[in-house]
Amino acid sequence: MKSIWYGNNPLSYLLLPLSLVFWTLGVFRRMLFFLHLKKTHRFPTPVIVVGNITVGGTGKTPLVIWLARHLISLGYQPGIVARGYGGKASHWPQQVRADSDPVMVGDEAVLLARLSGCPVCVAPERAQAVRELLEYTRCNIVLSDDGLQHYAMGRDLEIVVIDGERGFGNGFLLPAGPLRELPGRLRRADLLISNGPWRDETPTMAVREPQVLPLLDLSEEPQPLSRASGETVHAVAGTGNPQRFFSLLQDHGLKVIPHAFRDHRVYRQKDLQFGDDLPVLMTEKDAVKYARFATGNYWLVRIEMLPDPAFVKKFDQLLQGLKHGQKAA
Repeated sequence: MKSIWYGNNPLSYLLLPLSLVFWTLGVFRRMLFFLHLKKTHRFPTPVIVVGNITVGGTGKTPLVIWLARHLISLGYQPGIVARGYGGKASHWPQQVRADSDPVMVGDEAVLLARLSGCPVCVAPERAQAVRELLEYTRCNIVLSDDGLQHYAMGRDLEIVVIDGERGFGNGFLLPAGPLRELPGRLRRADLLISNGPWRDETPTMAVREPQVLPLLDLSEEPQPLSRASGETVHAVAGTGNPQRFFSLLQDHGLKVIPHAFRDHRVYRQKDLQFGDDLPVLMTEKDAVKYARFATGNYWLVRIEMLPDPAFVKKFDQLLQGLKHGQKAA
């Protein structure tokens, strides 16, 4: 589908009738919440949603991790909720720890628990995850990784992440294009941020110097990715936008043999055995699932995002306006 969404492909026009159905169902669903025929759950603690209006990876999870650490530095006790996409647990919600099984609770949830230093709870119905988080932890502010379109979960602040490289593709709604909602939805968000340059007035987030760690011992001192410049490596990415990872490695001087997998793939050992002795580098999201199979030449690439000062200043100002789970008047 991505070849249709992000190219000038006439097949997208054939799918437009289905996009009209998608749009109609979306409008109808939002009207049910607007008319209070479906319930929006409100909470005594502020909820911040970090989402997007397109399908695929835009960098939400790295931004949530940065926001969690930033909130901790400001004296907050944040918690994080997510859908637990791909998790096969028999019941929800699920509290997630750094050593939780990603097959049960989802890869991104485990990654959030490992890197944020915050309690994490997941459930397909995010409102349930928020309630469980508030009941069993001491968090006083909640971050939702995705969930912009999950209107059953009340929110006090919306942050929309935009893919600066791919933008909105062909501009069509699903399934003819990559949009979950029309671009006019951005006007209702409190903050926009772009993963890479998009529009001059939109704050961006940039990648800090990526670090490399061996999967066999994540306690080792991370090494700068640039030290591997000139090496030929296998690059593995099972994300919403694998090319972003491959380009990152190439930009740091590595010679990349790319291996793109579908998002949230559950790996088998043989999936990443390529029949040679070249290093295998993968995203941290993939490493969460493949670590149990790893040998000495498998490495994760740790990527941290850094929002520009304009975003941080505006975010801190909006934080001051949050009070008891509602925007200050």
